[in-house]
Amino acid sequence: MATAERPPARGFNEQLYDLFFNNYIWKSIFRSGYPNTPRNQMLVVATNVFLHLHPTRIHRTHVKITHTYCLGGLTFFMFLGLTVTGVLLMFYYVPSVERAYADIQALETNVRFGSLMRNLHRWMAHAMIITVLLHMMRVFYTGAYKPPREFNWVVGVILFILTLLLSFTGYLLPWDQLAFWAITVGTTMVGSAPILGDESKFLLLGGFSVGPNALIRFYTLHVIALPLLAAIFMAVHFWRVRRDGGLARPL
Repeated sequence: MATAERPPARGFNEQLYDLFFNNYIWKSIFRSGYPNTPRNQMLVVATNVFLHLHPTRIHRTHVKITHTYCLGGLTFFMFLGLTVTGVLLMFYYVPSVERAYADIQALETNVRFGSLMRNLHRWMAHAMIITVLLHMMRVFYTGAYKPPREFNWVVGVILFILTLLLSFTGYLLPWDQLAFWAITVGTTMVGSAPILGDESKFLLLGGFSVGPNALIRFYTLHVIALPLLAAIFMAVHFWRVRRDGGLARPL
């Protein structure tokens, strides 16, 4: 009586390959197939935690660079660049009146590519303000703020204010004469506001003048509170574009 031959033993690498690429692990990560069909393309967008904020389909006019000039995407790119360069700068900076200025000087002279990182951070901050302003002008002049997109317009205004606050709070961190007196003038303007002016100024400075309390508060706002708020509102902004039917059509 003939007996069946045993299959040859498989190596560990082959078993690991089958487990990852042909079995549950691969399918649990990538729920859709290769995006070579319209259905798979939509599934890739709908099942991805980042891509699902965008619409699965867009109108052909939306791929034209002259429709949006990619100003919203450029603004988001600047935000990502500011996040990366800001984290790198945090490795060499201590928010104290005794060390802040010296750390900036050391960053400029002793740290390899430190001057490049600081200048990238500064110019990206300027560029982000410009692109946000141009993006809002494009939305306004093309009527993309009209119903049903009026709520997203309000979110965009909040993002513009957060961008200005990020720039304002970062201005004090070098702790030089220019930063000190600029923040003194700025907070004095805040204190001149009616009703809650004095309270707002005291809340920003942690006292009655620019000092150690102001530096640590501006640092905390600049690296934690305001970027977190901006990231949340950006996610809402992208999601509302999808919920409102994608980008507005040209008038």
